[in-house]
Amino acid sequence: MIRRNITRPLLEALADRPVVLVNGARQTGKSTLVQWLARDLHPARYVTLDDATVLAAAREDPPGFLQGFEGPVILDEVQRVPELFLAIKTEVDRDRSPGRFLLTGSADVLLLPRLSESLAGRMEIHTLWPLSQGEIESVQEEFVDAVFARSAKLVPGPRLDRADLLDRILAGGYPDVISRRSPSRRAAWFGSYVTTILQRDVRDLANIEHLTTMPRLLALLAARVGSLLNFSEISRSLGLPQSTLKRYVALFETAFLFQPLPAWSGNLGMRLIKSPKVMLNDSALAAHLMGLDRRRLRKQPSLAGPLLEGFVVTELRKQVGWSRTQPRLFHFRTPAGQEVDIVLEDAAGSVVGIEVKASASVRADDFKGLRALRDALGSRFVRGIVLYTGFESVAFGPKLSAQPITVLWRTSSS
Repeated sequence: MIRRNITRPLLEALADRPVVLVNGARQTGKSTLVQWLARDLHPARYVTLDDATVLAAAREDPPGFLQGFEGPVILDEVQRVPELFLAIKTEVDRDRSPGRFLLTGSADVLLLPRLSESLAGRMEIHTLWPLSQGEIESVQEEFVDAVFARSAKLVPGPRLDRADLLDRILAGGYPDVISRRSPSRRAAWFGSYVTTILQRDVRDLANIEHLTTMPRLLALLAARVGSLLNFSEISRSLGLPQSTLKRYVALFETAFLFQPLPAWSGNLGMRLIKSPKVMLNDSALAAHLMGLDRRRLRKQPSLAGPLLEGFVVTELRKQVGWSRTQPRLFHFRTPAGQEVDIVLEDAAGSVVGIEVKASASVRADDFKGLRALRDALGSRFVRGIVLYTGFESVAFGPKLSAQPITVLWRTSSS
């Protein structure tokens, strides 16, 4: 089993919280992770609600179902029985022993208020994304913490040529996909995966009138990765009312397929674009939905830019899950055209800006948005980085530098 980097924060949560939820998209490794924890680090009984008999028992009598367990228990795919959340609340109010319930779910309970409110103050939530580049290489990345440490040195590590970088983007992080070397077998996996998600999980979450429209919508979102979310334009493309479209997009977000990057304001007193950017949860999934492979990316290199930006955003989201800093991710854009692809802001209001370039060289003009952000924020601005596909770390003025993309998974905070 590939060791997951959120193991430490998970064990810390289990040591002092009665309920811990590991959520995330299907096939990211949640079941594998919690079964390993139950076997080696947090002894507990494992029960999956994907089992028809277990599912029926839990739905029939949620309180009685829970009372049948002694000691810690793992409930896999708990969102399939929403009534369990209230029953768990009752059990926890009776006995708040830490680590009693370890739950997994393939739906974001924070977007399902009836479920999240049931365990408010009792449950800690962690998200398991597809494998990070560090996890694939058996390394715990510390880039997110390092960029907020003003004296930390970023370490790019061995050189990575463009072809290898494209392979990483096209492989993504789903465990079952990275083990498949054949592009046709990867495409077959993603085809089945999308069908299963839409026909099973989305149906579990809501009654959908136009299920056949949803694959087209997901493909349209993939083609717009890195762009501002424009419901009017997508509505016209699909011939769907905006109210229906927004409901479908919300369902994709609840199932962890669609992960918008919100706009950052920062209370600067300046006009800013407020629309989020379109992002999916995995670069390989986006490439599959767009019909992109290495051969097409070689012929049309401009298509690699949005994929690379999405790849960087997903890697940062993963690292936030085990970072000590725990920043939030945004994008920055003004009506005048000043923009920064990714803005990380920590709890103290310190900010790091990141631009992503698919080129092997960087120009001073590539720092235009970062300079604007630096000048507006003053001491709150920690550093600005242009990540690019070249090999050298180069300073471009106070707090600004160009860094090879490999700093994302080769950097230590020490």
